[in-house]
Amino acid sequence: MPSPSVPSDIAIARAAKPLPIQDIADKIGIGSDSLIPYGRYKAKIRFEDKLNSSSSARLVLVTATSPTPAGEGKTTTTVGLGDALNRIGKRAIMCLREPSLGPCFGVKGGAAGGGYAQVIPMEDINLHFTGDFHAIGAAHNLLAAMVDNHMYWDNAHGFDARRVSWGRVVDMNDRALRSVVTALGGVTSGHPRESGFDITVASEVMAIFCLASGLKDLEERLGNCIVGWKTRDEHGNREPIRARDLNAHGAMSVLLKDALYPNLVQTLEHSPALVHGGPFANIAHGCNSVLATRLGMACSDWVVTEAGFGADLGAEKFFDIKCRQAGLVPSAVVLVTTARALKMHGGVSKSQTSIPDVAALKLGLVNLRRHLSNLRRFGVPVVVAVNAFSADTEEEIATIKAFGVECGVDVVLCTHWSDGGAGAEELAHKVVDLVESSNGETNFDYLYPSDMGLLDKLECIATKIYGAKALQLDSRVRRQVEIFEQAGYRQVPVCVAKTQYSFSANPNLLGAPEGHELPVREFRLSAGAGFAVAICGDIMTMPGLPRSPAAERIRLDDDGQIEGLF
Repeated sequence: MPSPSVPSDIAIARAAKPLPIQDIADKIGIGSDSLIPYGRYKAKIRFEDKLNSSSSARLVLVTATSPTPAGEGKTTTTVGLGDALNRIGKRAIMCLREPSLGPCFGVKGGAAGGGYAQVIPMEDINLHFTGDFHAIGAAHNLLAAMVDNHMYWDNAHGFDARRVSWGRVVDMNDRALRSVVTALGGVTSGHPRESGFDITVASEVMAIFCLASGLKDLEERLGNCIVGWKTRDEHGNREPIRARDLNAHGAMSVLLKDALYPNLVQTLEHSPALVHGGPFANIAHGCNSVLATRLGMACSDWVVTEAGFGADLGAEKFFDIKCRQAGLVPSAVVLVTTARALKMHGGVSKSQTSIPDVAALKLGLVNLRRHLSNLRRFGVPVVVAVNAFSADTEEEIATIKAFGVECGVDVVLCTHWSDGGAGAEELAHKVVDLVESSNGETNFDYLYPSDMGLLDKLECIATKIYGAKALQLDSRVRRQVEIFEQAGYRQVPVCVAKTQYSFSANPNLLGAPEGHELPVREFRLSAGAGFAVAICGDIMTMPGLPRSPAAERIRLDDDGQIEGLF
């Protein structure tokens, strides 16, 4: 609930008095032998012993309506709810995703929450943190180097140079790297070929990192990564070439060994938070690591986690990919929205969202209604959290609450941005009542069965979640899917990469569009991660910087402190 009189996020974070990280670890039963400190206020946790213990912790997902430039505050709400649960006497841990440098220097900003509902040290978390993303990028690019090295020396596995599918990554928005030609410079530089870069978050190594159950599983999954395809055999067939064929997965695992340990930090109110892996639900599966979630559930009674962007992307992938692979059963969902975001879905421009407009808000409620309907398909109880802003009027909030009554869902006004955990206590009580009234049991189920074909799974997501009438794809994409299914990957879930701003692939279609077609540009197989990726519309797996990137305003002041980060 920002206003001009309130300090900035970074000023609030700097004014905090954090506890030594061992004090935070003591709260969740982590001794010094299991802690790897990174300075005084952040550490990694050796998870091996803790994950062997059984857990009856309740898992609560925080998701949101379709994002707008006006902002919804999903991470802020996750932090506020976790603090609030601890305030009312519940033992709670937050499991969050790590920020990518791309949005920090681009337009979206970091991912440490905001106002008085933040995790700290905020600057460290948003800038390099414990180096996890750099380790992921190094492991990914090591494999790329080994692919080119294999082709340079003898190409014993018979790579078709036109079908090398493993590019390179960097954790920065750089549109100039989307499509490149590598190995220019003559014979000693290798075989020139077309390639490209993705942002590190879109790397299959990131997905593996987030879905692995431990070091052994990590190495097994890395070995399964398909890096290219052989030239056709005498029968006209192509065989995939995997990372293990190049003996690359062992060295990749070595680079990721320490990074795989979840990161422990604290909120402004000294609640424990595990921040580990996985942003970007528009081009990846957008969830924090399974290891952090399981560790949180082993060390607390309540785990509050988040999934990226709107519920149509992040929540669907949380349920159908993360929960399916990890065997997790969520207890409840918090659906975050704001009055100003709903007004944008009702046709108001961002510059006008601070002006009272109940009529536009009512029109925008169709977006909230669609997300509620979608979440109920998964059989998990839902509560709506309205993240308050200073310009909200009583009539606007009353309109949203009346809509909740109409839909049979509790709607709670939250002021955690300005009031910290105290501003989310009502939400915490609602979540606890929702879960405990059903004895923690839900009717949770996935959207589609594993034995459904890949295109049928995508059509199920498109029609049931996005409101589309059909898929739009050509014979080339159909052939990609056929190859993947013939290679034995029919049973994997589908991860959709599309714009986060709309249920459709058109970012300008706000509200709850229906009857559109979902244009499918490409299918990619992430064999190690255990899912297929459908690239839809104009979405790019390497974002670009905006006309005026945040990087232009970030600097060090005369005292060496960072300015402009928030």
